[in-house]
Amino acid sequence: MKVMENYGHLIGFSYIIEEMMAGDGKVKSILCSLMFVIMVVCSLAGAVQAEEGEELPATDVSGKELVSEKYPFPDKIQRFMRESELSFTYPDAVRGIYVTANSAAGKKMPELTELVKSTDLNAMVIDVKEDHGEIMLEPHNEKYKKIFEGKYDSVMDDPEAILKDLEKKGIYPIARVVVFKDNVLAEERPELSFTKENGEIWTNGKGEAFVNPFKKEVWEYNVEVAKMAADLGFQEVQFDYVRFPEGFASRDDVLQYGRGDYDSEGVSDVQQRVNAVTDFVEYARESLRNYNTDVSVDIFGYSAVVPEEPNIGQNFSKIASNVDVISSMIYPSHWGSFFGIENTDTEPYKLVEEYAKVENDRLKTLEEPPVSRPWIQDFEAPWLYSGPTKQYGVAEVEAQIEALNNNGIEEYLIWNAGNNYTEGVDYTP
Repeated sequence: MKVMENYGHLIGFSYIIEEMMAGDGKVKSILCSLMFVIMVVCSLAGAVQAEEGEELPATDVSGKELVSEKYPFPDKIQRFMRESELSFTYPDAVRGIYVTANSAAGKKMPELTELVKSTDLNAMVIDVKEDHGEIMLEPHNEKYKKIFEGKYDSVMDDPEAILKDLEKKGIYPIARVVVFKDNVLAEERPELSFTKENGEIWTNGKGEAFVNPFKKEVWEYNVEVAKMAADLGFQEVQFDYVRFPEGFASRDDVLQYGRGDYDSEGVSDVQQRVNAVTDFVEYARESLRNYNTDVSVDIFGYSAVVPEEPNIGQNFSKIASNVDVISSMIYPSHWGSFFGIENTDTEPYKLVEEYAKVENDRLKTLEEPPVSRPWIQDFEAPWLYSGPTKQYGVAEVEAQIEALNNNGIEEYLIWNAGNNYTEGVDYTP
């Protein structure tokens, strides 16, 4: 696990060190030794934090930027050690399932936790902000209640109890935050979305609205959701829908929206989109650094097999360079005819194997590659067939896991929208 460094113990010591330097040699020696012990103890305890709004150093002790000129907002960053006292250990390799908020807070959760505990699964990705933009848990303090007023549904009215139960059972919790697909924020703040000439919010064929990745206010809002999840005890925040709407290039000249700092002459529309998406990911990771929380991003599998996806703004290498974990969605049903396979849905092993080869090659080019943890399929795709649908059962799920493992990828996540997972699967990597 790539654990984020704790810089909180440095806050408040600078003026003391200055005073020590003014003393005589013997006093300085004694005080320096004492201060070293205090700093180590505070570092281990995670007990020191800045008051809200306190000015902080621009760099850590190694010279690495804490607040960069590129992302000066918010102007004052609170150095914060998560409130939660929950303790989770990163598994040997994350093997997880998707869990809706309704499942997590409802009668289905015992069934799902039993599935994880009785197999080689060890993690859950739980909706904190879901596909329409609603925040699915009760904010645990007044700060978050004010920020998210009118935007949350108390489905998980006691998220701390859910996390405590996961801690007791040794299940690793990951918070899923859907970012730029967001009906709730778009309807409340149309100026942060894409609108038609008549001023109405644009939605796709499914009635889904998106907010504008060029708007840094949207970035900040979603990172606050992530901070709330981290504060509660989630060990990782997984950002989903980190992209523009599908097919955006065919609409960007008819939709009304601002490009903010990205409206640069000489920079193509494609690169403006790529830059905005990449910069959000970098900003999110920097903002969460002091929460000791890993950052992961879901990305189209197709984005790894092309230099960059021009419509939605995803560049695999650039995003992967700014996260701890990259989770490509490589569902065999979502490729059609690809990699020389006529119908990828019917050949899960071959599809995953071919994808893994490409991804491995892309990650090898990075100086510090993230952990690869793809999303795989445990559902049927009837929309692909006029006759009988290819059924996904034990053999198909295990084929995907085997293909990943044979190509050196030991971590994975399994998607089923209804959380109805195939019984009897051997999840061993």
